[in-house]
Amino acid sequence: MMSAMSGEVAIEVEALRKDYGDRRAVRDVSFTVRRGEVFGLLGPNGAGKTTTVEILEGYRARTAGHVAVLGVDPGERAAALRERVGIVLQSAGLYRHLTVREAVAHWAALYPAPRDVEETLAVTGLEAAAERRTRMLSGGQLRRLDFALALVGDPELVFLDEPTTGFDPAARRQAWEAVRSLARLGKTVLLTTHYLDEAQALADRVAIVKDGAILAEGSPASLGAAARRYRVAWRDAAGAPRAEEVADPTVLVHRLTADALARGEGVAELSVTRPSLEDVYLELTA
Repeated sequence: MMSAMSGEVAIEVEALRKDYGDRRAVRDVSFTVRRGEVFGLLGPNGAGKTTTVEILEGYRARTAGHVAVLGVDPGERAAALRERVGIVLQSAGLYRHLTVREAVAHWAALYPAPRDVEETLAVTGLEAAAERRTRMLSGGQLRRLDFALALVGDPELVFLDEPTTGFDPAARRQAWEAVRSLARLGKTVLLTTHYLDEAQALADRVAIVKDGAILAEGSPASLGAAARRYRVAWRDAAGAPRAEEVADPTVLVHRLTADALARGEGVAELSVTRPSLEDVYLELTA
């Protein structure tokens, strides 16, 4: 079992398992989320991300393993823990006749020490829509309202489960800015997504999940840097684009530059890059 929860850790999970009869949905998953960071669970649909998050939220019982959220076992469903956590589900239902301000004020009344309603509207970019009925909101505005309802209780930790599924590009960008606003406030965020660009743009660290197991974990940049190959790209003497993937680029780059110098030329558009998060993701989840 992990050591006792420290003040620097918001979530710790060790050997988490969830079975549904003979099917194992989560397979001995272990990870830690530090306070103040955005941690992403990245994987295809059906990878076990939502099941893992539902266990952390206290909505689903685990089969085995150790879990602590803000130092508390979420399976106990303690009210004191729920007051410290905000949750943004894939979709949420609201009273359609309420205005945005009325909805946020209603949620604020459910918490012992909520954030100021007007401040919450400002942080989530809803000031201009405050008097609009929720049924009249765009998809991006509705998502901002979801974030406002999760934030108005002034939580320490926010769970975001596939927050932009089905969104158009403009609405996704609005939701991303709402996530960044949480990070700027120092909130800890656990994000599940199957969008690579979303994880790259928002997460400090990610865990790539497939078939209920974590295949890799680290910052988006470090996962690419840890790969054991490089991509060398250039234009040949005829100007045609060329590229090769090699374990060590030294010999290839030396040959290219030596050949070019022998011709009295340079190597046009020469670049040496590590695989991107997308490359690593596709390789691991293929």
